[in-house]
Amino acid sequence: MLITHDTRCALETVVDLVNTAPEDDTAPDGLPGVAALTEFVRSHKISDVGTLSDFDLSAVRRIRGRFAGIFAAPDARTAAGMINELVAAAGTTPRLTDHDGYDWHVHYFAPGASVADHLAADCGMALAFFVVAGEQERLRRCEAPDCRRAFVDLSRNRSRRYCDSRTCGNRLHVAAYRARRKEATG
Repeated sequence: MLITHDTRCALETVVDLVNTAPEDDTAPDGLPGVAALTEFVRSHKISDVGTLSDFDLSAVRRIRGRFAGIFAAPDARTAAGMINELVAAAGTTPRLTDHDGYDWHVHYFAPGASVADHLAADCGMALAFFVVAGEQERLRRCEAPDCRRAFVDLSRNRSRRYCDSRTCGNRLHVAAYRARRKEATG
């Protein structure tokens, strides 16, 4: 599956956005305030965003929940319906642009759109490409029992199981190794 630079950036953004949500009522929100949202926008190089407010923060948190639902969708039809609603509500307006030294690419948000509509349109379309390609199952959650972070499995054989093989994957492999050794030594 060919993934263009702008689609890859949108995928990284949506995964990072979904992963800012608290896992439960005791975990902190990864977007606790407008300053955190401003840093998120800056670090993901989200263009055409003006001064952010509490209204923007609230709107981004709402779409974050909708994106989380797409990662949890049981099938492509459900994911497609959720993406269609998200993108339609954003007032999608595809346009070609070549800003900030990047080659031509498509932005799906209207000029002057809110940051929430911007994310809903661009990230929603990036996820839509996976559904269209029959690759919705690549939108996953980490299989580590104590981690449910979202990720997009871009491995060739669709075999990635953990959000990060150096942390979650390695930790589980070490635990399994220790359990086997303990069992072998009796």
